Amino acid sequence: MESRSSMSLSGSGPHTNGQSIETNKNSDILSDESKFFSTSKDKSEIHIESRDNIDSCNGLCDKAQENTNSESEMNGSHDIVDKLSYESDSCSDLSDTSEPCSKLSMVCNSSSNTTDTRRKLSFKSDIPNEITEDAKRNKKFCVARISKSKSISVDFRLSRGIAQVNEGKYAQAISIFDQILKEDPTYPEALIGRGTAHAFQRELEAAIADFTKAIQSNPSAGEAWKRRGQARAALGESVEAIDDLTNALEFEPNSADILHERGIVSFKFKNFYAAVEDLSTCVNLDKDNASAHTYLGLALSSIGEYTKAEEAHMKSIQLDQNFLEAWAHLTQLYQDLANPKKALECLQQVLEIDGRFARAYHLRGILLHGMGEHRKAIKDLSTGLSIENDNIESLYLRASCHHAVGEYREAVKDYDAALDLELDSMEKFVLQCLAFYQKEIALYTASKINSEFCWFDIDGDIDPLFKEYWCKRLHPKNVCEKVFRQPPLRESLKKGKLRKQDFSVTKQKTALLQVADSIGSKIQYDCPGFLPNRRQHRMAGLAAIEIAQKVSKAWRSLQTEWKHSNKSTSKHGKKARRRERINFPSHNRGGAGCSTSSSSETSTSYGIAEDRSWGRSVMSWVDVYSLAVKWRQVSEPCDPVVWINKLSEEFNSGFGSHTPLILGQAKVVRYFPNYERTLDVAKTVIMDKSYVYNKADEVIDLSKDGKLEDIIHARSCSDLYRIVGEDFWLATWCNSTAFEGKRLEGTRITLVKIGEQGFDFAIRTPCTPSRWDEFDAEMKAAWEAICNAYCGENYGSTDFNVLGNVRDAILRMTYYWYNFMPLSRGSAVLGFVVMLGLLLAANMEFTGKIPQGLQVDWEAILNSDPNSFVDSVKSWLYPSLKVTTSWKDPDVTSTFATTGSVVAALSSYDD
Repeated sequence: MESRSSMSLSGSGPHTNGQSIETNKNSDILSDESKFFSTSKDKSEIHIESRDNIDSCNGLCDKAQENTNSESEMNGSHDIVDKLSYESDSCSDLSDTSEPCSKLSMVCNSSSNTTDTRRKLSFKSDIPNEITEDAKRNKKFCVARISKSKSISVDFRLSRGIAQVNEGKYAQAISIFDQILKEDPTYPEALIGRGTAHAFQRELEAAIADFTKAIQSNPSAGEAWKRRGQARAALGESVEAIDDLTNALEFEPNSADILHERGIVSFKFKNFYAAVEDLSTCVNLDKDNASAHTYLGLALSSIGEYTKAEEAHMKSIQLDQNFLEAWAHLTQLYQDLANPKKALECLQQVLEIDGRFARAYHLRGILLHGMGEHRKAIKDLSTGLSIENDNIESLYLRASCHHAVGEYREAVKDYDAALDLELDSMEKFVLQCLAFYQKEIALYTASKINSEFCWFDIDGDIDPLFKEYWCKRLHPKNVCEKVFRQPPLRESLKKGKLRKQDFSVTKQKTALLQVADSIGSKIQYDCPGFLPNRRQHRMAGLAAIEIAQKVSKAWRSLQTEWKHSNKSTSKHGKKARRRERINFPSHNRGGAGCSTSSSSETSTSYGIAEDRSWGRSVMSWVDVYSLAVKWRQVSEPCDPVVWINKLSEEFNSGFGSHTPLILGQAKVVRYFPNYERTLDVAKTVIMDKSYVYNKADEVIDLSKDGKLEDIIHARSCSDLYRIVGEDFWLATWCNSTAFEGKRLEGTRITLVKIGEQGFDFAIRTPCTPSRWDEFDAEMKAAWEAICNAYCGENYGSTDFNVLGNVRDAILRMTYYWYNFMPLSRGSAVLGFVVMLGLLLAANMEFTGKIPQGLQVDWEAILNSDPNSFVDSVKSWLYPSLKVTTSWKDPDVTSTFATTGSVVAALSSYDD
């Protein structure tokens, strides 16, 4: 269950499906289309009309994410601890990051240096890349009567400067304001006007300096406070921005406009509860503010109030049926809740309103990709790119779609295009890093396309350092200097072009794919955040059947040995002592091509290892799971699924997964349902041990001062943190089956404070050599127990009652796998796939569904005893098992012999 956070390519608001939230502080963001129309009714009154906007913060706000993740697994997976996350999750969690249009009206309320004269300058603040009808509406604000101490010529120059800003002539506007300020350096209106011009030129420091001078000249200039707050927000100075907007509210306590602005700034800087409070007050004061309603929806969804969030987005749309951003945000909500039907309906509405709204094609591409409809996703992403050709999120996602379906020339072209773009944010830079790694994997896959699928071996063939940097999304500089690069595409395609026969449809292939689709669909979680993905279902079904077929052959070999042992007993009149334990080759570390491997260890590329001492072939538990790993690697190549022990020597320092339930104030849509149970498990562990560990791995004693009593009554992360007093972690345990009385370290529950009111409450699974060796021994024993339960008198039985011990043994090994978490991502889905395959090998097929709201991997992680896990799962699993042998033919390995035929099989259903 490791890479749970999803990689979010481009999400509207913070994507809470597993990905951390990043905001670029330095690149922003002032709309270049600002228009300030100035008219004069007479010599004593000026009206300023505003059509556009100064931006308040970077429009790249990311969720969770769950999910570039590009995570497309049905059962999810946890994210690498060291990764730079921003969404995704998985491709099922890819979401758009552009922010909604904010209608941020700014009303200046500043006095001249003599009497009670007031001038009001009005502007609107908008988020970049988003023009809505709401933002286009003209809104007039009256400027109060001219001060008698100022000449009319000064006032006309002021209005002329504003007119220049309207026309985008910022340098000329600044020149006019300079002339006014030369005569009166403290003139607030001119300072505000010049600061605004600087802001639109993205000269935010200069803008802040002018707004500051205006405030010093007139502390009651509410407009200056407001504008400085926005400029500070654009620089990432969230605390200062909130302070300025709060000061602005002192002059207009019931200003829906300022509340709107402060709510948006709070939202962008992840203070979601404050955002909900401000935006709720705003819409009570201004019920027709469509922008405030949709932002309120975003904030509500971040804190898990999904029904209220849907209502807020719907209200925004009710106010303005053509409000594209509200439709886009509602789409994102439905995608997060794994309701693709409603999400697609929303996007259809968007495109009926504006058929050239590039973001709609991008969002639909993300959604289709998350559903496994890669070819359809390519069409939408291509349409979006024809409108907006420098969108790196669309380029990268289209490249990964081409890559997945075997169109390597097009994939490499898009990866190169993404690498050539000039970027303005860390999130986009991370995508460029991924494009570099994905291009290398595409070239590797192309070179293997006509080879037998068993020779497709990312774990054995790809350099460990490359894999580690790929998993962690690190800058590829060191990789370029130290790692052998893949040959160029022209060389790969000489032997890597998909052959026509790979796509040929035969009766045998059709039958096998139909069975695989049925079996694979059983991996689907019925939980928010887990989109149904046809491609992953087919991958799971084919992998499960191949596992069943190969394990069945291995068991047949063991059965032959068992029969031979019994014949020996009869012949010699003395029973030969049967070998109690099966000698499996060690797979606790390394592998072919790995810096930690030894010459005696066997590459997993062959699936079966030769045990020469017994003169026969046997499968190890690693061989079994490696079959599923390979299918997962080829099915969604933008997910780095690799064995952690086959990374570089950094494995020695521990390399694990990170799955947040709460991130800041955001409730992660996929995993927050497990929050209460995880909190209870944490309390149970603390009560058992009376201590936790701090960041430096030092013991924090909780046995004194009544702290354990307080722990019992803790009801939240905040309560636990208050009692412990600092960031901490604790480890759950797993009772060993192989070694009586031994406890293995399970997962680590961590609590880290983020900001003033937020927490990172997560499970983290470290993979150190010592922990790996312990779980390797446990998995080896569990696999042997399965083999011994089936390969004796029960072999080949179709009597459901006789197979009880086999079922229980399979579930026990699944329990240890989930707690082990030996992959960089994908452990959750592959654990269930292997379980389905082993049940098939024992002639049992799961025909039901995983119960709604249940995540099998979490059942294992939150149980300290394997038997408790078995009892919790068997209640719904066993009644849905039926005895069958239909999986035995046709043979998966011979039907889809080459890597190309496997890619074609995974890509054929949506042709």
